[in-house]
Amino acid sequence: MARESQSERLDRIEEKIDKMSEAIIALARAEEKITTLAAFSKQQSEQLMKITERLEELEKRVSQNASTVNIINRIFWIIIAAAATAVTGMLIIGG
Repeated sequence: MARESQSERLDRIEEKIDKMSEAIIALARAEEKITTLAAFSKQQSEQLMKITERLEELEKRVSQNASTVNIINRIFWIIIAAAATAVTGMLIIGG
């Protein structure tokens, strides 16, 4: 009877050890996932910073291009107005 009791007790201890080893393995897997997610998060953050820098540079270029287009637009309309004035003057003087 004592032998049976010891055997049952050893079986229970073995089951508990098995459960503990499963828990330790689960914790190790969770830690690995956390490490992977942290590295992924860092990579995403770096990419986001690069995109932000590129966007800021693009905004600067767009602003510069807007100024250039405004100047070209004004020159175009000055030339059109001068041409219209010249044509009108030729029609009035020539007519």
